Amino acid sequence: MLFTKYLLLSLLVVEVQLFLHQLESFLFVNINDTAKIQCSSKEQFLAGGITAQWYRRREGEAPMLIKRCSDNQNVNKVACISEGHNLTLEIYNAQRNDSGVYYCTNSYIILTFGYGSTLIVGDSYTTSSWVLTLAPSPYGLLSPGTADLACVVHGVSNPVQISWSFSGDLQEQGLMHSLKAKDGSFVFINHISVPMDTWTSGKNFTCDVKFNSSGKSVKKIARYIE
Repeated sequence: MLFTKYLLLSLLVVEVQLFLHQLESFLFVNINDTAKIQCSSKEQFLAGGITAQWYRRREGEAPMLIKRCSDNQNVNKVACISEGHNLTLEIYNAQRNDSGVYYCTNSYIILTFGYGSTLIVGDSYTTSSWVLTLAPSPYGLLSPGTADLACVVHGVSNPVQISWSFSGDLQEQGLMHSLKAKDGSFVFINHISVPMDTWTSGKNFTCDVKFNSSGKSVKKIARYIE
């Protein structure tokens, strides 16, 4: 059943990319602050955003409806603010359990989802957190094609932002996978593939992990050694 829900979500995401756009991939806020998650559409949202809804997906869970913009429920916690083509979800007094991926949807004709915006409230770093980069061994470079690199973030309480740079130039975010440990903490694995000649060029491949809105990020470097 859970697989079916994720499959349905994937199909809906493909359909909606032409219509909805969420402006921020990642959003950090401090505990007790107001989080503002934005969404835009080629078509105007009706007054009050009454055709719109917001879903949240936490790690290891299916998406959950948290706000229908047409109702007045839980207004002390969440609210929909619409202006023409723009819609904003405001989450008041944000707490750690508000962290997750938020999806803007428009239910005027069919329930459709945007790309999603990851909200991180507070600090995801814990005493058991560490970051490690994994790179191909020299024996793994005998075949042509691509080199696979991974950045492993262990023992965090909530999502983190992971990005890669090649000798200082910001590159793609990579593909993210997650695992949940028995103690409730998470392991995130971010994977990228680069052309073999790029990997063997001597550049530094830096994994940059951001845990909160104010602290320094953790950087780990992988580099090809002949």
